[in-house]
Amino acid sequence: MRILKNKYASKYIWLFTASIVLNTPLYAEENLEEKGFEIAARSDRSDRGFSDSIVKLKMVLRNAAGKESSRTLEIKTFEIQDENIGDRSLVVFDSPRDIKGTALLSHAQILDPDNQWLYLPALKRVKRISSTNKSGPFVGSEFAFEDFTSTELNKYTYKWLRSEACGELTCDVVERYPRYENSGYTRQIAWVDQTVFQVRKLDFYDRKDALLKTLELNEYREYEDGIWRSHMFSMINHQTGKSTELIYSDYEFKTGLTENDFVKGVLKRVN
Repeated sequence: MRILKNKYASKYIWLFTASIVLNTPLYAEENLEEKGFEIAARSDRSDRGFSDSIVKLKMVLRNAAGKESSRTLEIKTFEIQDENIGDRSLVVFDSPRDIKGTALLSHAQILDPDNQWLYLPALKRVKRISSTNKSGPFVGSEFAFEDFTSTELNKYTYKWLRSEACGELTCDVVERYPRYENSGYTRQIAWVDQTVFQVRKLDFYDRKDALLKTLELNEYREYEDGIWRSHMFSMINHQTGKSTELIYSDYEFKTGLTENDFVKGVLKRVN
């Protein structure tokens, strides 16, 4: 009988100990981080397999008084399948005349600062964007240089915050923290829908951890192989009252682009 009592006592002690461990703040925090990563990974990997893309778009800039100006541009993207290596992208402006031919080449990195080069046709020179300048505005817009590189999964650590309604959908709200040096943001909060796993909204916090900008992504369309793309990006700067919209046209995928289309030497040949 004593042996049975000791046996049951050991069982209850184990259950009690496990209960304490599972309810400690550290365990709960690890669970939230793991869940946050899983949601981000599902979103990122749902986009895999597009190979390359080309899209034209219109950029609309508004100052605090509501005055508008616009630009047209094209973005080419080359997908790198390895999650430890970032994608390649090339942004080229078509109008207005004073910035026509301006081009930004980006090689996204993971823990290192992204490699970015800016071609200025008026000067006929290629300028490397230093790691300390990536938080600056890109051609006067509310998008920073670092916003124009691919959002690679392993660039961030994550923490799940909650689930809540986002329009007609339900979203997981995930906080993400840049792992790479010299980011202009201390953290970002993403709303990822639970239906097709796309980011619907992003809040950006500056280096003082104050809310800086909010990006809303709307007008999603599904392309072949379950690839989804937003056709309306709306970025508002809460600190200046300025905003920028990116209005996308139809995408082309698997156009035959190669890594050779995304080397530094191509910048002087974009016109």
